[in-house]
Amino acid sequence: MRLARMGSFFPTRLSFMRTLIRRLQAEGSAVERPVWNIGPEGYGHAVYSVPLGGRVYSLIAYADPLPDDARTDRVIAEAWDSTYVLFDGVPTAEDIDRLRDHVPRQEAGRYLPTELILSRANKSVRLFDHVVERLAQGRQPDGDKVAETGYLLRTTAVYGNGKFGIADRERIAGRPGLAGSFQAEMLTVWLIRGFSLDLVEHIAAARGGDTAVPLAPRYRRHFGIGNSTGLGMAPFLINHPVLINNWMEARETAYARVRGQAGTDPERIDRFLNLHGRARLHIGEWFTTDPRQRVRIGLLHSELGDLTDVLTPAWFDAPFPWQRLHEHCVALSEECQELILALMLEPHGDLIDDLADRMSETARPAFDPTVSASDMIGMLKDRFRWSLGIDFARPPAQQLFWYVSEEKLEPRLGDRFREAGAEKELALDIARQAQALYRTLESWPPDTFLAEILMAHPEHRHIARRVQATRSCPYAEIQDNLIGADCLPIDLLRCKLSFFGASKFDPKSDRWTRITLYQGAPGFDEVDREDADDWAFPILGSEPCTAP
Repeated sequence: MRLARMGSFFPTRLSFMRTLIRRLQAEGSAVERPVWNIGPEGYGHAVYSVPLGGRVYSLIAYADPLPDDARTDRVIAEAWDSTYVLFDGVPTAEDIDRLRDHVPRQEAGRYLPTELILSRANKSVRLFDHVVERLAQGRQPDGDKVAETGYLLRTTAVYGNGKFGIADRERIAGRPGLAGSFQAEMLTVWLIRGFSLDLVEHIAAARGGDTAVPLAPRYRRHFGIGNSTGLGMAPFLINHPVLINNWMEARETAYARVRGQAGTDPERIDRFLNLHGRARLHIGEWFTTDPRQRVRIGLLHSELGDLTDVLTPAWFDAPFPWQRLHEHCVALSEECQELILALMLEPHGDLIDDLADRMSETARPAFDPTVSASDMIGMLKDRFRWSLGIDFARPPAQQLFWYVSEEKLEPRLGDRFREAGAEKELALDIARQAQALYRTLESWPPDTFLAEILMAHPEHRHIARRVQATRSCPYAEIQDNLIGADCLPIDLLRCKLSFFGASKFDPKSDRWTRITLYQGAPGFDEVDREDADDWAFPILGSEPCTAP
């Protein structure tokens, strides 16, 4: 639970996108397109409907003209190439007309509880235009261009949980199919991805007529959806400690199950070695301009190459082969260790996939104000010992502060000693709060009730409740100073996005990144295929490996 480790995570088969695709496959879900009111230039609206968990959900997509000078991924944007809503059920013509006035305005619109998710996206203009032009000419797009970008549209937000008046999470939290973490959001993005493919082929057909061709299957499978994500996502990992514990615990339990096997079988070995080779090629198609990440990718590629010379079928004949592999990788970079973890989980779906059902948050224990000061000190020493040695008297240890911007109501990060606004600081300084509570508790008699201490020091109520709520959650806390000068929010972003299933992280600073979602995933007509779940570490032009 250190930032450097969390900032090296890769998606695994327990990631939320993978879980959704397996559920769609198990249910035999078929996507229908009851509405396609898109003109020859690609403007208009469309509806996609899909059954899931005994209900039907629909994506309503609106595509509009957008001047080049108005296209921006920043949250302050007020117009986008396309906007979307995930609708609860199948929308009527009246619903579509009503939402036509509101969805393209996103935050400025007005919504009903039938609207579950709100999203918007911009074109990756050069690649989008290139693909349209090539298809209209009867040709496939340039493979190098496709590999370098990997998506036609890039979302700039996927909002859920009651934001801007859409449905609260409680409306869908107990529904089969959407009960897991972020399943409604992941469904929305998958449907947007399908729309992007239909849209580019539709425009090309309108321009090229009989000469135009559709995308070849390998390109359709390779195109994902891009996303730009910044600081607005980072506080989630801090504000939901029990949920994050459940995510991490499932991941670590899966890894422990795999490592705990006394032996393995040839099919799993072949699957792992196949995926190892695929991952090396995938890393070769990971493009970024960020100097720090480019160095890490270079080292990763080199380490994977060295492992190729070691890992043979015979190497796995030793007892506890997966534990042996874990120990062999301890000396490698954290990025390589995390990639190997993801590869080790991949051939063991029958052993670990049930853990995906444990990744939602359960009820937190009730707060107990009758515990003693000594009991609370014990809890802090057990779970927050990492915070007690930080010297917050040093200015760099409290350099940063988190706040919410007045303009867009989004989290931001400020410099305490150079910028105004520290008095509006969010309570995300968990280490400093834990240490302050510890010092206060030490000054009281050991048998004093916590209630008495909090009456005298109400500033500690928040952290005291958190300490109690997470006392049985070993992965609840990020064990780093989140207001220290060396805190890199990009590590928080990568960790959370890896649980979504995002890949090819392309940091644009230490505070925002671009990613790719659903690259290599099955399309609308492929979820019923036997290999529908085989899309880890996709590469352009390859056929999926056959799962054992």
